[in-house]
Amino acid sequence: MFESIISSEGLTIVQALICVGTALVLGIVASLVYMYKDCCSQNFAITLALLPPIVCMLIMMVNGNLGTGIAVVGVFSLVRFRSQPGNSKEILAIMLSMAIGLATGTGYVTFAAFGAVLVLLFFVILFSANFGKSSRQELKITIPENLDYDGLFDDIFEEFTKKIEINTVKTAQMGSVYELKYQVILKDKNRQKEFIDAIRCRNGNLPVSCSKTPDTIQL
Repeated sequence: MFESIISSEGLTIVQALICVGTALVLGIVASLVYMYKDCCSQNFAITLALLPPIVCMLIMMVNGNLGTGIAVVGVFSLVRFRSQPGNSKEILAIMLSMAIGLATGTGYVTFAAFGAVLVLLFFVILFSANFGKSSRQELKITIPENLDYDGLFDDIFEEFTKKIEINTVKTAQMGSVYELKYQVILKDKNRQKEFIDAIRCRNGNLPVSCSKTPDTIQL
C-alpha cells in the first residue's frame, strides 16, 4: 500500500505529474487548515502551499543517486529562508510541507496523503482543545533608577498573582530607568487593569505591560 510509484527504470511523465500534483494538493490543504486555525500573511500561506511541490521536484531530480542524502540535508536547510523569528506553530507547518514534498518526491504519494491527513487532523484537534495552553503572561515594568526593585512590588504580586518569576533586569534610556521582565500567572484575568494600575502607582506611572508570553524561535 505504501510502495513508491516510481519504478527503478526511471521517472516517467505520468509519475512526475502524479507526485507533483499530489504534493501541490496536499500543500494547499495544509495551508487551508493552518489559515483556519490561525491568522497568517498571504506570503506565508502561499509558501506552505508551494513548498511541497518544490521539495518534491528537488528530490525527484536526484532520486536513486548517491546525492539524495545530501539533497535531503540541503532541502531541510531551506527552512532558513525566513530571517525573522517564527513561532513553533509556523515551524510545524513548514516541516509538514517539507515532509510532504520529500514523500511525494520519492514516489510515496499514498503515504504522503495518509501522513498529511493524520497530522492535520491531530493539528486541528489539539489546537481546538487548547492542548498545553499556558495561562502565563509576560509582565514588563519600568522603574526609575533611584528605586530599589527588590521587594518593591511584593505585596501587589501577592494580591494579584498565583506565581511570578523574574526573568531579566536591564537598564534603558542611558541608565535612567530599569526594565524588569517577569513571567506571571494572574489569579483573576478580569483584574488585569487593576493589577497594572497598582503597579503604576508604585513605579511613578512609567510604562507597564502585561501580554501573552512570546512563542518565537529563531529559524
